[in-house]
Amino acid sequence: MSAIINECDLGQRSILHAVKVKSRSVLAKPRHSFIDEDDEDDKHGSKPLCEILNDTMFSNEDSSKNSSNAEDDSPTKKGNKKVHFYVFCPTCKALKHGKLRVRCHFCKSGAFTVHSDPQNWNAVLSPKQITGLCENSPELCADLLNNREPTFAEFYFKCSEHTSLGEQDEAVPLYLIRPNLSDIPCLACGDVSDPVFVFPCPEGHVTCLDCFRQYCITKLSERQFWQHPEYGYTLACPAGCADSFIKEIHHFRLLTNNQYAQYQRFGTEEFVLRSGGVLCPQPGCGMGILADPDCTKITCINGCGYVFCRNCLQGYHIGDCETVDNGFKDSGEGCSYSVDPARVAEARWDEASKVAIKVLTKPCPKCRTPTERDDTTMNEFETSALKQHPQHVSAVEANTIESTDQY
Repeated sequence: MSAIINECDLGQRSILHAVKVKSRSVLAKPRHSFIDEDDEDDKHGSKPLCEILNDTMFSNEDSSKNSSNAEDDSPTKKGNKKVHFYVFCPTCKALKHGKLRVRCHFCKSGAFTVHSDPQNWNAVLSPKQITGLCENSPELCADLLNNREPTFAEFYFKCSEHTSLGEQDEAVPLYLIRPNLSDIPCLACGDVSDPVFVFPCPEGHVTCLDCFRQYCITKLSERQFWQHPEYGYTLACPAGCADSFIKEIHHFRLLTNNQYAQYQRFGTEEFVLRSGGVLCPQPGCGMGILADPDCTKITCINGCGYVFCRNCLQGYHIGDCETVDNGFKDSGEGCSYSVDPARVAEARWDEASKVAIKVLTKPCPKCRTPTERDDTTMNEFETSALKQHPQHVSAVEANTIESTDQY
């Protein structure tokens, strides 16, 4: 098997290792394979990973679905679109295209031959998923392992848009940002854009990057992020799906530097408060302080030095606390993010659900919203979403629902 370097999506400043193969071990075929190679592919060499992947691969879907959709979503039918990985580059400090790289899990050498290509994100992000042969020093790795287990591959990402600063110049993979090869509409605005953000819910709801930023800004201004015990300060799918929290918080790097700094500050403050601590009330300070629960006299030692009462957050005093109106009111004004309930069913990463909606529904003559093919005009998605998530329905959408009900 051979590969043409000109066809590989290597990116700039990539390092290639020329390895002389001494012997080739015969390995058993894996149980699940998403890429079928025939004799014709062997004659023309192996294709790069970006050309054999489709939109269903490298998602959290099962292998059977990937196998069934691999033929329909082939690059020949999709045109010249390629699957790109997206990363947050700490050097460029922005969202960039990424390069998937591999090295030995034990000696960290880049001269490593994998026994099989990764087929999903679990094989890339989780350690010890794919075996291979370390071409740098096979004897050294074998001695370290004492033949207790095979040599495993370690995958990592690099930015493809700046000159490499060395082997340690790595980037964080943003695996929820994917190319929109199936032209799935946005959950909020309904536009088809590329790339898109796919929420980690079972339905895989899709939103464009601009609407995702607006979603984050809205929740940040309302201070409605969740302090998850495992994932940290994060958000869930705006459609209210279960098990949809964003695990990799670097996705919030799509915010501006000031907004991300505010996100970090809010996350730190929420952690301090949930841990039983208190924040210094002095303007411009806000130092987090962890003190004994029965201690009421708090001194901001590492901050401004302010001494205050833990109960009323005023200057420390003797006697009962006085009720003080701080003048702050919770207001959601100025927040412009909302989810159209009618688009929730369409903005799904599952292509089958998109086709089913077109078959089972017809557009409303007045508002063009997909409705079931029966005598009722007001569709099921609108009524259920309005009852369960009224806070996500804007005034314009509510008026639309009312007008369709009168039709």
